[in-house]
Amino acid sequence: MMEVQDERSPLLKSESRSEDTLVETLPENRSRWRSIRIMYITMFLSSIGFSIVISSIWPFLQKVDKTADTSFLGWVIAAYSLGQMIASPLFGAWSNYRPRREPLIVSIFINVAANVLYGYVHAFPSHNKYYMLLSRAFIGFGAGNVAVVRSYVAGATSLQERTTAMANISASQALGFILGPALQAGMTSIGQTGVSWNLIDLELNMYTAPAFFGAFLGVANIVLIVALFREHCVIDLDRMKSINGNIQGSSEVLENSYDSIDLIAVVSSNILFFVILFVFAIFETIATPLTMDMYAWTGKQAVLYNGILLVGVGVESIVVFMTTKFLSKRFEDRLLLLGGFVIIFLGFFVLLPWGNQYPPIQWTEIKNPSNYNSAEMKYNESSIITWNFLTQASLYFNAERIGCPVQQVWCQHTPIIHLVQYILSAVLIGMGYPVCNVMTYTLYSKLLGPKPQGVYMGWLTAAGSGARTLGPVFVSQVYTHYGPRWTFGPICGIVMAAIILMGLIYNRLLGFSIHYQRLQ
Repeated sequence: MMEVQDERSPLLKSESRSEDTLVETLPENRSRWRSIRIMYITMFLSSIGFSIVISSIWPFLQKVDKTADTSFLGWVIAAYSLGQMIASPLFGAWSNYRPRREPLIVSIFINVAANVLYGYVHAFPSHNKYYMLLSRAFIGFGAGNVAVVRSYVAGATSLQERTTAMANISASQALGFILGPALQAGMTSIGQTGVSWNLIDLELNMYTAPAFFGAFLGVANIVLIVALFREHCVIDLDRMKSINGNIQGSSEVLENSYDSIDLIAVVSSNILFFVILFVFAIFETIATPLTMDMYAWTGKQAVLYNGILLVGVGVESIVVFMTTKFLSKRFEDRLLLLGGFVIIFLGFFVLLPWGNQYPPIQWTEIKNPSNYNSAEMKYNESSIITWNFLTQASLYFNAERIGCPVQQVWCQHTPIIHLVQYILSAVLIGMGYPVCNVMTYTLYSKLLGPKPQGVYMGWLTAAGSGARTLGPVFVSQVYTHYGPRWTFGPICGIVMAAIILMGLIYNRLLGFSIHYQRLQ
């Protein structure tokens, strides 16, 4: 009878055969892929939990705490990324020394509790906005398990399987980001009042229902992990055996793998990943205010049209994720990554304003859904405050001035970005971003080798979270004061610098096995 392996025992390449076969029984293979698919589901549910409330945070914040302003809203939104940035290395380190089931269950439980807190922020007698801030921070903290998910999938797949598995993870994440807002839109039928249960202080309305639904998904995820998840580890030494047939065994490789990691390539990969997430966060942030300024759209129009466009970009991203799996079989991972950066560069280059047509200035037309008279709508310079991106979200609830705000001086001398430019840019960025995302994770996991990757994946996730925090801050300051030319020009420079960095380290972006053989 075959000896039953421990859950964490590696499935090694056969040392007695020349063919490329895994010493793995059919039940073990099924168990391994079942666990990998549970990680896909975990990533999918985590993405839904983030995106299902994102479009309703501002009106809910205004409802529960009248003292909250748009500046505080910025902190509420940033709290998620900050929490994830702190938690990712911690959960990653935990997963290196303990069964991964532990950090996964604990992180999801934190996420469930934080979602429940979000649903109950109205129940506190005062300081409700700070409780919302705390809930979003802990939701982000729970989402730090992304590092555990990716490190597990990297360790449970062979080199040949890894690109496909990483693409599936990214596609699951993208699908969650698409479905989250759709579910939120469906729950608007509950209404702002909804139903109440005074005995437990429960208010179930269009703002709290998504949070409670996210908590339910988290509980379901924990049940799946407890019932079906089993740990497996694949140490793929195929490339080393084909290069150096005198390797003494996998244990020696495991012991020396940390010393053999190319730290220059690892650090550079973190920088490249930061750039990818930084520029994509900027594009997401700029969409609504840019279109309102350039095309004189109302807030409602901007939300609707950009929502349709971003859903289209999301679908495009999923198609690209799937296509990348096939392209990786014909082209090197590092070449695909370089191509993705070039496409992103073109996407932002297209956004640079050209020509002699200028955006409509805000004073040229005023739309007032409440039918104020002209005296009420008279322009008052003393009441002007510094324009902020986040205030665009509140325009739907108030009288709207459409066009490029007069206090943005650049509106009078910066050419318009035509709608075809904007759509083409979205298509290009939607094509380049998923390629860069998948290839960065894939190359990074291959650089790290067979040792547990939790800590390193944690730092990579933290780099992405930091980028998502700093990107909106950067664009809100630069765009407001200097306009699109000085926003997208430096972004093109940053992406070009990343391409140059990739060129410098191109020969270092090799799998661990090749680097290890060279050191030997």
